[in-house]
Amino acid sequence: MGKLRQIFKEDSKYKLFLLSILITGLSYGLYKGMLDNFLAEIVGMGEMDRGVTEFFRELPGVALVFVLAAFYLLSAESLYKLGAVIMLVGMGMHAVLPPTKVLATLAICTYSFGEHVQLGMKNTLSLEYAQEGRGGAALGAQNSANQIGTLAGYLVIVAAFSFLSGGGAYNAFFWAAAALAAVSAVCSLGLTGSSRTDETRRRFYFHRKFTKYYMLEVFYGARKQVFFTFGPYVLVLFYGAGAATISLLFAVSAVACFFAAPVVGKIIDRVGYKIVMVMDTLILVIVCFFYGFAHYLFPRDIAFLVCCVNYVLDAVISLASMASNVYVQDLADSADEVKATISTGVSVNHIITVFIALFGGWIWHTLGIEMLFTVSAVLGLCNSAYAASIKTGKRRRDG
Repeated sequence: MGKLRQIFKEDSKYKLFLLSILITGLSYGLYKGMLDNFLAEIVGMGEMDRGVTEFFRELPGVALVFVLAAFYLLSAESLYKLGAVIMLVGMGMHAVLPPTKVLATLAICTYSFGEHVQLGMKNTLSLEYAQEGRGGAALGAQNSANQIGTLAGYLVIVAAFSFLSGGGAYNAFFWAAAALAAVSAVCSLGLTGSSRTDETRRRFYFHRKFTKYYMLEVFYGARKQVFFTFGPYVLVLFYGAGAATISLLFAVSAVACFFAAPVVGKIIDRVGYKIVMVMDTLILVIVCFFYGFAHYLFPRDIAFLVCCVNYVLDAVISLASMASNVYVQDLADSADEVKATISTGVSVNHIITVFIALFGGWIWHTLGIEMLFTVSAVLGLCNSAYAASIKTGKRRRDG
């Protein structure tokens, strides 16, 4: 706690804020850790259904810039509270509604809407509550609280579903996640103040010199969505992985990324963002190959382990997306331009992911997982080729 006092303003509500972040992370860990298995085992969603559900889950991310523009008079605290309440509603819907495909999708979309509303406000409030010159440390503390909570949620699911199964177990933990979301919402209601929202998140910002960055975000969003949506679902539907196994995989990925993130950051600084962006997606081709074809190369149990290892590896190499942010910084003329461009890149990223979710589900359903991950590998090669064409150096504005 002493270290936090050195980071945050004493008269701010940083304790309630961090507590709400921690509890939200715990609630999300319970939710995410069992969601794929719930959809497959209880709701009965197939690969195409999962793609449709993900399409609706990603829509709030696309609409976020319009939502923030519509509520521009609200403070960051008010939007953060609004997001917490909407997330509570979405989680509560999972607990009380019948597990049909339509209602489950509606609950997921509702929760995602609250999650996206709250997402940008986390950084805004962290910086607002930080002492002068401690903004980076404040963002780190916020991120750590979220990661600790989420990891704890994953581990609870691992422990519980090692012994439990069936619809009753899922429902019980949806209630637990909803209760935690309620506690987090109550904590958020204690946040007072009128911090201004980040105006760069309320509008699209396009400039010709960032054209290649936007295209890189298109490729990254497409390839990310394949693994985020269909990676775990392949393990559930194709290999029969249970909720405990999937949640353990998420936990291992989170820990691996926690330790790998600083290393990847140092590599970007040492060898340059261009080389990292090219090598990242070349490694992805290998990951996609094994994920899509392991069952042809190895016995089923070994193939499953190979896919699990490659899922974690994909999570780690996804950290290389930080390189594109450094690329933007290299081209930009000001800090505000960096923030506006990256914010627009996130929106572009979301736009492509909603279509990849639908298209990916259709590919898997009609052509098989082999073709799904072949397409992902091709997108990776396109990303590498495009990244190789960029010009490094701040003066090369049109590169």
